[in-house]
Amino acid sequence: MHTLNRQWLINARPLGRALVDEDFLMVETPVHQPGEGEVLVQIHTLGFDPAQKGWMENLGGYVAPTEIGEVMPGSALGEVVASNDPAFKPGDQVSGRLGWQDYATVAGQELRKVRNDDLLTANLGTLGITGMTAYFGLEKHGKPFAGDTVVITGAAGATGSVAGQIAKIAGCRVIGIAGGPEKCAWLKSVCGFDEAIDYKAENVRARVRELAPGGIDVLWDNVGGPLLNDLLAEIAMHARIVICGGISRYETGQLPAGPENYFNIIFKRATMSGFIVIDYMTEFPTARRRIAQWIRSGQVQFSEDIQHGLENAPRTLMRLFQGLNFGKQLLKIR
Repeated sequence: MHTLNRQWLINARPLGRALVDEDFLMVETPVHQPGEGEVLVQIHTLGFDPAQKGWMENLGGYVAPTEIGEVMPGSALGEVVASNDPAFKPGDQVSGRLGWQDYATVAGQELRKVRNDDLLTANLGTLGITGMTAYFGLEKHGKPFAGDTVVITGAAGATGSVAGQIAKIAGCRVIGIAGGPEKCAWLKSVCGFDEAIDYKAENVRARVRELAPGGIDVLWDNVGGPLLNDLLAEIAMHARIVICGGISRYETGQLPAGPENYFNIIFKRATMSGFIVIDYMTEFPTARRRIAQWIRSGQVQFSEDIQHGLENAPRTLMRLFQGLNFGKQLLKIR
């Protein structure tokens, strides 16, 4: 076992601007051996989400504030190499918020044991927080009915693509909004979306009006900003608007202005709700079993964009904001 641990630290707060290399600092520290109730994990795969930029900026929300000089937080998969927690033994595959490093020493209660099978890396995506977000966002907030028209922004992303497929399982007509012809083609041919709109080449509001003349019954928004404002003007009576994320906010470093079309929520007797998926943690095992069954049956497809080398972690996070990732963004450390 190696005695040195490479770590990426937060080196700056990228408020109101894009991420740059200097926002991160790589250091080497001794591997910390586990104390009572702790587990030493050798990390092999990192998962990436747009929210990580917000964590660096301390914009508020549902996670503890970060400090300059601390290990960059993030979800990861790894193998137990030493354990002082009877629930874990060397060789176990685990997931948790382990950060950007080769080794993590954490309390056993912060880990989840996962199966070492062909869906191992899906525990950072479709079977992880990504899939849970799609599942509970729709079940608890979107509440789709068969025949509903569902519109998903950021549809080719890891969360949006799963949300759209779950809506299809519920019998809905699903329209995805994504950037570029390749992503739009994937949504229709692989994920089974009924329609896909390329926001880079088409007038989104006009196309939604054309494709959904009766209005949007469920709007799942991952973007926020002007796109959300436009789509609020196209909702149907009694629509449900699910606010999942706001990738547009991470580039500005501040909350966007409120949507001008919000009064349409009143006119259409609609509801608009945000949620944090960890509120439903006690129900995660049931959701994972259902999603795993859908994957095995071919009803849910997913894509993983895999980069390599811990030294490339900062650039891998930047891919999310450059629209370069196709599916769940992962990085294999070795």
